[in-house]
Amino acid sequence: MTKKGKLFVTFGQVHTHSINGKTFDKNCVAVIRCASWLQGRKKALEYFGPKFCMDYFEEEFKEETLSYYPRGLIEVEES
Repeated sequence: MTKKGKLFVTFGQVHTHSINGKTFDKNCVAVIRCASWLQGRKKALEYFGPKFCMDYFEEEFKEETLSYYPRGLIEVEES
């Protein structure tokens, strides 16, 4: 059974990416819609290469950590 969900990706201090006209850096959390953690991880590697810090599947991500990311959640792909 495939679970639909989201992968949340955080970045290190020197990781900055421009994807689809959006900037992803240490001050935001990228959101990738995916069917599984593995699919999301593959997409993260396609978008960011090895230049990101951590990734969390939906149930692992803690909303209270958003206080560390002043730019908040940013979707990588258009819905």
